[in-house]
Amino acid sequence: MRELKFGRKGATKGEAKALVVFLHGYGADGNDLLGLGDALAPHLPGVAFIAPDAPEPCSGNAFGRQWFPIPWLDGSSEQAAREGLLAAADDLNAFLDARLAEEGLGPEALALIGFSQGAMMSLHVTPRRARAVAAVVAISGRLLAPELLAAETLVKPPVLLIHGDQDPVVPFEDMGLAGNALVGAGFETYAHVMKGTGHGIAADGLGAALGFLKERLPL
Repeated sequence: MRELKFGRKGATKGEAKALVVFLHGYGADGNDLLGLGDALAPHLPGVAFIAPDAPEPCSGNAFGRQWFPIPWLDGSSEQAAREGLLAAADDLNAFLDARLAEEGLGPEALALIGFSQGAMMSLHVTPRRARAVAAVVAISGRLLAPELLAAETLVKPPVLLIHGDQDPVVPFEDMGLAGNALVGAGFETYAHVMKGTGHGIAADGLGAALGFLKERLPL
């Protein structure tokens, strides 16, 4: 198991009523999303915001990190990508369990916000945990191996999918594919389209995420 380095904002350790974990995209690191905590904190009092670095140096960006290889970007094999995903899932699960234990919180007080590859990690890991988290926000990502979702699902946390309709990196159509698979597997699923937005997080998308979290975290 690899230990993930992380940054933190918001409520101090041991005093948080809830925990939001940001999962960054391919070639970035935790600092890429941790600043969102500054925008969300005034509206989510008592919440701690944590953003880990992915476990591996990024093959496609020497200064960034990756959760798993991406064959069409770095020339890796599909087998390497699958093995990387499973290893990163183990790392992330251990990380989430450790942070919850430190805070004295249960999974009902945990939300994940993933962007791009971090959204893929969020959608892969959370349905396969033993206990459901409070909420999952997946931004500009996709659901990996949707054909396995129903068979491998253990819990069904509520999911909000957010995507820009002008995304040149992860096609907008992937939001519909993920949504159909999640609904088909019985997940409470919502969607927000960031109109005119590419591969990023627009203000309206962040606002939708905030509203979703406020309704589901124990604040």
